[in-house]
Amino acid sequence: MRAVIDNNVLLSALLWGGTPHALLEHVRNGTVTPISSPALLAELARVLDRPKFDGILLRTNTSREQTLTEVRLLAEVIDPQPLAQPVCRDKDNDAVLALAIAAQADIVVSGDDDLLCLVSFEGIPILTPAQGLQQVLASL
Repeated sequence: MRAVIDNNVLLSALLWGGTPHALLEHVRNGTVTPISSPALLAELARVLDRPKFDGILLRTNTSREQTLTEVRLLAEVIDPQPLAQPVCRDKDNDAVLALAIAAQADIVVSGDDDLLCLVSFEGIPILTPAQGLQQVLASL
């Protein structure tokens, strides 16, 4: 299954537990192929660079560099064309949608209400982490 996993879910998966982490385990075992883009990877690096992540990185005995390297190794990276017309208020969300189309993703997983309220885009379901995990389990 090909999935665009929004950075908010990816960060939660990498640094905490719960449903996003369970989804990440399916990425690690090859059940899910995560799709990213240079823009999303750059955004992830900027967000991860915030001082508020210092404590959790220290507690999990990891670094920003290790975290970013893991994502780069796990993800298929595609550089999509931007959407012809804006869909969301936040252009970063439009980048997620453009990536999903270019990657022919099966699902988009996000915790962002601006994406989730769309329910789907161009036939690609936009799911919460719990819904995404459910979809992955159903596909096994």
